[in-house]
Amino acid sequence: MQEEKFDFTVQGIPYEVKIDPFDFNNEKRFHVSYNGGPIDTFVWDSDIKRLRAIDLDASTLPDGLELAISRRIEEMGY
Repeated sequence: MQEEKFDFTVQGIPYEVKIDPFDFNNEKRFHVSYNGGPIDTFVWDSDIKRLRAIDLDASTLPDGLELAISRRIEEMGY
């Protein structure tokens, strides 16, 4: 699958999000960037039962946006 682009509005803030799936050790992961910023890596977290960002900069990702991205990736069939 190729990179896909989506527009989200979370808590009144618009975001342009790019999602690019890739395989790592037989696991599907996703490079995600928003508003032209740096790339975050999303992986499945079995503790919270959804995808989440795992990078060092993941703490700067707004919680509502992270949840919206996770849901969109799941809707994409992953």
